[in-house]
Amino acid sequence: MASERLQKIMAASGIASRRKAEEIIAAGRVTLNGKVVVEQGTKADPERDVICVDGKPLKSRERLLYFLLHKPKGYVTTVSDPEGRPTVMELIKNCPERVYPVGRLDYASEGLLLMTNDGALAQKLMKAGSHVPKTYLVKISGKPDERTIERLRAGVTIELEDGERVKTSPAKIRLVEDGANPWYEVILIEGRNRQIRRMFQRVGFLVEKIKRVQLGPLALDVPPGKYRALTVREVAKLKSL
Repeated sequence: MASERLQKIMAASGIASRRKAEEIIAAGRVTLNGKVVVEQGTKADPERDVICVDGKPLKSRERLLYFLLHKPKGYVTTVSDPEGRPTVMELIKNCPERVYPVGRLDYASEGLLLMTNDGALAQKLMKAGSHVPKTYLVKISGKPDERTIERLRAGVTIELEDGERVKTSPAKIRLVEDGANPWYEVILIEGRNRQIRRMFQRVGFLVEKIKRVQLGPLALDVPPGKYRALTVREVAKLKSL
């Protein structure tokens, strides 16, 4: 990490405003690697240098981390589970900071899950009206006709777990593998709990498998149970959505 002015590092760590930090430095209350600093423009590297105020080391800033995880079936997308089922947190154990899942994939579904400790980005992406396209591969039990699929594309009324009835936003749906139990690609711009299962149930069909393969600019490219860090470019694209 590049060197930054001490007052900026102090402000970023939450100890004081930048102006107040300058006063603290002027009063000789700050040490850098054991030496008292009174010069305002002094620079330091917050990752390597030991900066103390009144003898106490500054809290290091939490690093913002972003991971793409391939959630396998049989894991819940929560931090803990009262029923004792395995959670996605167990798949990301060696992470230096605590990260959390953004949105959810239900227990029986698999695919792309974003894990981060960037609360602001998570909140932005979680809003039902965030209009971030999410792409799923969905296997159906039985064969819906084109009219049925057209109904789903236009939006159907589904009942949520709290009894509220909502109409789904228009969805893009196309057949990707024909058969007695065909696979469809479904692109949603909203993400209500168990939405795809409820949509197909509404028109008389059960969903056998769901796999999320894309979230906005992110594409699933790791095997089940594995994860990778997002690139700087991917993070920038997510933030610009």
